Amino acid sequence: MADTARLDEQFYIVAQTDRPSASLRVLKQDDSFAVFDQHGDISSAEAGEEGLYHDGTRFLSRFELLLAHRRPLLLSSTISDDNAQFCADLTNPDLLRDGQVVIARGEIHLFRSRVLGATSCLERIRVANYARASVEFPLSVTLDADFADVFEVRGTRRARRGERLPVTCGKEYVLRYRGLDGIERRTHVRFSRRPKSVELGLATFSLRLEPLAALDIELSITCERGKENRTPESHDEALSRLRRRVAVRTEKSCSITTSNETLNRWVRRSTADLQMMLTETPYGLYPYAGIPWFSTPFGRDGLITALELLWADPEVARGVLAFLAGTQATTSSDAQDAQPGKILHEMRGGEMPALGEVPFARYYGSADATPLFVVLAHAYFERTGDRDFVEQLWPHIVAALDWMRAAGDPDDDGFIEYARRSARGLVQQGWKDSFDSVFHADGALAEPPIALCEVQGYAYAAWIGAARLAFTRGDDRRAGEWAQRAERLRIRFEEAFWCEALGTYALALDGRKRPCHVRTSNPGHCLFSGIVSPERARRVSAMLMDDRSFAGWGVRTVAAGEPRYNPMSYHNGSIWPHDNALTAAGLSRYGCIDAAKRILSSMFDLSQAVDLHRLPELICGFHRRGVEYPTLYPVACAPQAWASGAVFLLLQACLGLRIEAMFRRISFTRAALPDNVKWLQLSNLRVGDARVDLLLEQHLHDVGVTVLARDGDVEIVAVK
Repeated sequence: MADTARLDEQFYIVAQTDRPSASLRVLKQDDSFAVFDQHGDISSAEAGEEGLYHDGTRFLSRFELLLAHRRPLLLSSTISDDNAQFCADLTNPDLLRDGQVVIARGEIHLFRSRVLGATSCLERIRVANYARASVEFPLSVTLDADFADVFEVRGTRRARRGERLPVTCGKEYVLRYRGLDGIERRTHVRFSRRPKSVELGLATFSLRLEPLAALDIELSITCERGKENRTPESHDEALSRLRRRVAVRTEKSCSITTSNETLNRWVRRSTADLQMMLTETPYGLYPYAGIPWFSTPFGRDGLITALELLWADPEVARGVLAFLAGTQATTSSDAQDAQPGKILHEMRGGEMPALGEVPFARYYGSADATPLFVVLAHAYFERTGDRDFVEQLWPHIVAALDWMRAAGDPDDDGFIEYARRSARGLVQQGWKDSFDSVFHADGALAEPPIALCEVQGYAYAAWIGAARLAFTRGDDRRAGEWAQRAERLRIRFEEAFWCEALGTYALALDGRKRPCHVRTSNPGHCLFSGIVSPERARRVSAMLMDDRSFAGWGVRTVAAGEPRYNPMSYHNGSIWPHDNALTAAGLSRYGCIDAAKRILSSMFDLSQAVDLHRLPELICGFHRRGVEYPTLYPVACAPQAWASGAVFLLLQACLGLRIEAMFRRISFTRAALPDNVKWLQLSNLRVGDARVDLLLEQHLHDVGVTVLARDGDVEIVAVK
């Protein structure tokens, strides 16, 4: 090992504060999001991820409320259950003049209410006087915008930046920046009440309040590009519109209630987070990946989130498939890691992607998004029976399969493998995309081209699903060819990846086809895909659930004791909710229901231990220590779409739930509920034009299913 620690990660996310992202407050609407502390402030002192962002740029890097030049005291703050509104209650500290208290602590109440629009942050500050005498004091707002690209905020250094332009001060306050891309970006601040003074970075109001009197001040902060001059909504208009939108979306999906109120809170928070992450695109709804670092379309994240939600809300899958079909690569580009038929990895706005300083304006460097696209297309058809949409997708499905057969398998050995084609692209192109996430038993990094075990599982499921779709279209030739290709892949996979001594599958094959003999969570995804032989599935389950892999809060990405294991790393020993959900679904597929329940229970416990019951992107993989809380990862996104979707797939796994629209059938195979859940109700579960409400009740040896309401023709089957 080298004597000197060296950072090789090109797109490393720098941790600039010891405060975990999960403790911050977040709002998102379309291509805008805001990250701030529990006071509601965006503090320049923290130099972290706080800010108001739009289309990949931070339009507000400082926004602090001061009462008599001092920070108010926090009473409480929260995000509403529907994620539409941030609320904070604040009060004054003791305010002194000449050493004497002139306004005692707790006599002035400040209420902050914040809503995010498509391009604006809308804030109402209500100030109330509970003193017995009239009071006079200044109320100030500090303002600044660094117009940093999100990659700069993450820690990427730039050789040059654009030009800060003069600030406009007055009733309206405008911060301006002209980027190297030639685009002028502006932060336009409007006040409902004229400040007494506005100077650089500070607007001050002089307030006088009689006893029990109150007043409101509204601020709108609008993100503008180029010649835009946007008129923002009012606070109330934006809040009303957001809540109408959430209500419409909620009516279309299945709702879950249980006997356990804590589980209900986790489900409600996950549902609200997913609604917030869903973004209207020209192709339909798409779940942006995570806040703050990944609030943009990611192929892999969108596909897995859609798979997690498919049984409850198939409209998300339709939007994801349409978007990824519309952005599918049609030409080759080494800089973008693009080849015809390949599915998008990541797409970003902002100055640095536009200039090519980072390759992610439209980037295709993932080995798994393309087979997952086909997997989701088949799963969507089974769930909905939507033949017309599959017909629209068919050319894109065939193009994806052509890439898997040819460019995705350049040496024609049946395995999909990757090697970046640009020095600026991602070194690792599976879901564990840290540069050091694929390695051998001696710790040496695997040399490309690399074939990951889970990607072969996705490919197997893609060929099987494509064969079934071809059969329904009457294309028996393709159906037979693709089914045979799937079977050849399955046989080759068992021969090349199985590690008898470890009782699991190799993490990957390196460029010389040498297996990486390392215990990881990746084979859990192989269970999910169905590529694993039944006789070996039990051994994989035992490996995943032993103390080296299962940490009490979930399954680790890398088992304890492996050469690069580090419970504080991003991918080499941490715990990811979506990874655990896919693993649980795979365990359920092979009848390992108790193991799937154990994972659900661990994630349920995690939801109780984190702020707002919001599962973060990942946590550290330390072993669970009695009643202590989990160890948070410092730069984890929260919310993260596929972490929010995990609860839906975990419940599906334990219930053995499958929906087959062509047969108008809902089935439950070996259904199980967590021990602390006596009953679970599914309301408005739709199959085609039919809908049902179902009650699942815990019995001594099984789970009973009762139909509470049925509208339309749908069969309910319970398999013991």
